[in-house]
Amino acid sequence: MRIAIVSDAWHPQPNGVVRVLGSLHERLLAAGHEVMVLSPDLFTCIPCPTYSEIPLALFPYMGVARRLELFRPQAVHIATEGPLGWAARRWCLKKKHPFTTAYHTKFPQYIHARTKLPLPMLYAAIRRFHAPSSAVMVPSHSVYEELTHWGFTNVKPWSHGVDTEVFYPQGKDAFDVPRPIHLYVGRVTVEKNLPAFLDLKLPGSKVVVGSGPQREELMKRYPDAYFIIAQGDEQLSSYFSAGDVFVFPSRTDTFGLVMLEAMASGVPVAAFPVPGPQDVLAEQDPDHPVGVLDEDLVAAAARAITFNPADCRAYAQKFGWDRVVSEFVSYLAPIGG
Repeated sequence: MRIAIVSDAWHPQPNGVVRVLGSLHERLLAAGHEVMVLSPDLFTCIPCPTYSEIPLALFPYMGVARRLELFRPQAVHIATEGPLGWAARRWCLKKKHPFTTAYHTKFPQYIHARTKLPLPMLYAAIRRFHAPSSAVMVPSHSVYEELTHWGFTNVKPWSHGVDTEVFYPQGKDAFDVPRPIHLYVGRVTVEKNLPAFLDLKLPGSKVVVGSGPQREELMKRYPDAYFIIAQGDEQLSSYFSAGDVFVFPSRTDTFGLVMLEAMASGVPVAAFPVPGPQDVLAEQDPDHPVGVLDEDLVAAAARAITFNPADCRAYAQKFGWDRVVSEFVSYLAPIGG
């Protein structure tokens, strides 16, 4: 099948959406599909306001339309609600072609946190974007329930996977800092709620691996924490493995792939009992725990750090990519089909 994937998030952006879409792209190709990715690197872009590391395509409709016409896709999947997503949506509607979308990011909450605009208005705008979609793929049951609550009628659960060949236990010597190491990996942005982690009184060290617009501010505000940027997957994998417990303070993630990457590396998780972490840890065996959900992150980290790394690894291995790809293809809306 010729599949067009349209995404405003793509390499070299280091985030969970890019990780998911990149892995999906590789596996679709391996399965014999012909895949075209329409991404910001193909267009003239400007920096996103308040988040300069994210490029936004400038007036992309003609370029998107031309590339789609040449490719002649048999299915179109729009992964993001940015300029490229809106352009592809416009093209599909103009041509009367069906398409699918995905809800990877809680933009209403993120915009609300920055602007205080009312959530009902923000959800209405996102609902309008997704309304013509044949299927809105969402990464968790919690997000399914959330969007249904906000009036979405075309939501489909789409599981996410972790690459256990990239992320695996490989020693604890990547950081030369006092132990135990309380680790966070991910974007350093306001919506990730990092002060809830960095304000904690924890033994050993706090290590933050990642970049983002809040990084410089937090480095000045928390001089006792260690801030590091990984250069490539090999180094990132070694950083995950070096942690003793992974602390995930976000309250707004749709899923939280980094928690699976930590567990695949043999590192247990401490997080708030909110959607995202609740979904990731929903299937853990009480006799072989791999994470703790608690409003008290200090208590959660103290309990989680005692868990068996082998149990964490085994749990992450349940989230295989075969199911992810199979579900994705099954939800696609064939053009002319």
